[in-house]
Amino acid sequence: MKNKKVTILNILVDSVSVESILTKDLSGFVVTPNLDHLVKLQSDKLFYQIYRSADWVFCDSRYIWLFSKLFNTPIKEVITGSDLFPNYCLSVASVKKNNKKIFILGGTTKLILEKAVNNLNSLSEINYVVDSCSPPFGFENDKSYMDQLIYRINKSKANVLAIGLGAPKQEKIYYLIKDQLLDIKLTFAIGATIDFISGDLKRAPYWIKKIGMEWFYRMCLDPKRLIKRYLIEDLPVFILFIKQKFGLYK
Repeated sequence: MKNKKVTILNILVDSVSVESILTKDLSGFVVTPNLDHLVKLQSDKLFYQIYRSADWVFCDSRYIWLFSKLFNTPIKEVITGSDLFPNYCLSVASVKKNNKKIFILGGTTKLILEKAVNNLNSLSEINYVVDSCSPPFGFENDKSYMDQLIYRINKSKANVLAIGLGAPKQEKIYYLIKDQLLDIKLTFAIGATIDFISGDLKRAPYWIKKIGMEWFYRMCLDPKRLIKRYLIEDLPVFILFIKQKFGLYK
């Protein structure tokens, strides 16, 4: 499936509609950059390399979408990870006979992950989420745990993997284990999506998302964690956008 790619700072973003994505048999590694990701990509070389090698890069920010229009290379649609993965699951659930088997890695707690899995599997007559794991903090530094995790994913025979551990950790975990996954054909990096699906973390109302203020809604719900990120750490990205507009970004 060939599609237009738009350069946003140092990454190439796919300019496609969510409808066109869901009607195709996706494969590869899917990432959905937001402003925070763009900031991290400026200084984290491994994160940048992983992004550059991703098969699909979808716009997860209305601000990125707006700036693409300013650059005269408009991205077709905002496709957030928190919308894309649930919609993908709905499309899987709507087909009575399919070969999709999903493994979910992440979730704030085991209980939240269990609720999310139950909610997804309730959409279909079959349990297409075949296994899941909410790993402990620092698990990526425990070789024994990582070996067991890879074994568990392979044993599940899953061919779709969704990793919700936050960026850039989730992308780096995938990069670390991808060559050892026997059956995985498609991987989503999904951030907080598991918590949204479980119902424990509320999405912003539609009208708030539509005007690009979901970040503000989330910040109000979790100010201790997000005020610094959104109001201090992410602000430099707007200077970078202006530099790109005038050909000064390198």
